[in-house]
Amino acid sequence: MSTPCFSPKTLTFLRALKRNNNREWFNANRPRFEEHVRAPMVALVEQLAVDLPAIAPDLIAEPKRSIYRIYRDTRFSPDKTPYKTHVAAIFPHRDLPRHEGAGLYVHVAPDGVFVGGGLYRPQPRQLAKLREYIAGHHRQLRAIVAAPPFQETFGDLAGERLQRTPRGYAADHPAADLLRLKQYLAGRVYEPAFATDPRFYASLLRDFAVLAPMVHYLNGPLTTAEALLEAALTGEEARRASRGAGAGAGTGR
Repeated sequence: MSTPCFSPKTLTFLRALKRNNNREWFNANRPRFEEHVRAPMVALVEQLAVDLPAIAPDLIAEPKRSIYRIYRDTRFSPDKTPYKTHVAAIFPHRDLPRHEGAGLYVHVAPDGVFVGGGLYRPQPRQLAKLREYIAGHHRQLRAIVAAPPFQETFGDLAGERLQRTPRGYAADHPAADLLRLKQYLAGRVYEPAFATDPRFYASLLRDFAVLAPMVHYLNGPLTTAEALLEAALTGEEARRASRGAGAGAGTGR
């Protein structure tokens, strides 16, 4: 059985989309997108649904939840081009909203293939819980990141960071460098042709296996029973506020 990979036609389409990023061109070429871009990504995600549990059993691979839409959100961007010029998928924790936990990620673009993972945009309450956990368990995280396979593949943790140690932690805390992070990320970039290599899937799976212990560590304090209950209550409050705002707008308030 062949393993999932993309084709040169995937890259050809994405390069052409970059040059012709408008609705008329995309609609005329939608069958090419479906066949050469979306279909290979669906096949990749479906195969990961089979293989991912062996290395990251708490993460899920489902086409509807994993694959990002090709459409850009242009509401608050000066760039009004309607389409992304890459195809991407995320593999999140099964018990957390897609962007509120650590996960694995891959995208294919005309200028390269990115493979990575971590916690990209934690909510303030999540970041507080994670920092509290790191403060008492930083040696485990350092051991994961310092392991030779991690260093050889991804190097050190990346992400935005504070200039100073966050409030509540001493400047000389032994985990000060980790506590200053606002994101906990690791990744690597391959040449675009990597996506079309028959070895693509095996390499991706190996990279994900290296990242999995870090992702599991980061999700630990976010998936306790207390944390999940708090997240559920916070989400319900946000939904009520949104419904209230909508009702107010509808009545002219």
